Amino acid sequence: MAEFEVSACSLADRRKKKEAESKAEKNTSFGKVVTTEKKGEIAANGAFVRQKNRFTTPFGDKEGELPVEAGRYRLIWTPLCPWATRQRIVLKLLGIGEDVISVGTVAPVRTENGWEFSLDEGGKDPVLGIRYLPEIYAATDPDYTGRATVPTIVDVKKGKVVNNDYHRLTNYWETVWKPFWKEGAPDLYPHALRLGIDALNEILFNEINNGVYKAGFAESQEEYEKNYHLVFDRLDWLEERLADRRFLFGDVLTDSDVRLYVTLARFDTAYYFGFRLNERRLRDYPNLWNYAKELYSIPAFRESTDFDAIKRGYLLGASENPDNILPDGPDQSVWDEPNDRTAKFGPLKLTPADEV
Repeated sequence: MAEFEVSACSLADRRKKKEAESKAEKNTSFGKVVTTEKKGEIAANGAFVRQKNRFTTPFGDKEGELPVEAGRYRLIWTPLCPWATRQRIVLKLLGIGEDVISVGTVAPVRTENGWEFSLDEGGKDPVLGIRYLPEIYAATDPDYTGRATVPTIVDVKKGKVVNNDYHRLTNYWETVWKPFWKEGAPDLYPHALRLGIDALNEILFNEINNGVYKAGFAESQEEYEKNYHLVFDRLDWLEERLADRRFLFGDVLTDSDVRLYVTLARFDTAYYFGFRLNERRLRDYPNLWNYAKELYSIPAFRESTDFDAIKRGYLLGASENPDNILPDGPDQSVWDEPNDRTAKFGPLKLTPADEV
């Protein structure tokens, strides 16, 4: 009996210690940085209004711009996030390796303290030496009151966040970082198409990329329904657009295709269920579905797409799933099934000399 009592006391002590550590974790703060969209991004009418990016200094060779320099910057990403995933896709397509832009990865399930480097040995980023992404945001700007977001570009020399502008970040890789492209890299942002690409990207952001969040994070029936229809009306339009062209701008793979793909890749796994966007699945759109499968067949897209991380990030820790039950489906093997794009448009070519 005495041994049992000692053991029980030991277990109780460990439990109390664990609870205290958990409480301390929950109470961790990083200056004025917040760690949830609930603080500052939900309007009075229940609409989700995404925060503006704080660090938007462009890369370039002009005064005040961020110098284009190999080995100086670190990209922080997670395969959960569509904005971050498109950075990885573009960097891989262009051949800009980690010797030029190093890469740090946060876990796909965001904690109460924000994005965490729990995948790294010791639970800290090996280059930045931090456990939570908000740490470096608070160190960079003690008055910053937004969320610490991915993608984040950190100037390793200065130990500061210098860019989190996902709106323009891929465009910098596609232009001023050209000296570090691999030979034969595709031009994803050609001069002749830039006005059209920018205009379409604006539509994609408001009605597709962020549209799914405006529906999913809405806290009123009216806002949810408005954005629900906004998303599906635009998907119908895109389905028609892709009926007679391989990519969004014809035979040329562009930045716009990357931006559309990252939302399509998450649709059936996360948005259909988690964001209540359940009118149709991606695979119910013949052209969009075959288009997405063809993009997935390209190594840069496939290697940057982690369906398990997507499922965990969107569905675990969600208020609608308090018991953290992870669905077994959907079946992701369908992404490897043949698509009809080669039959309709001929062999896939990313550049004149490159064929997949």
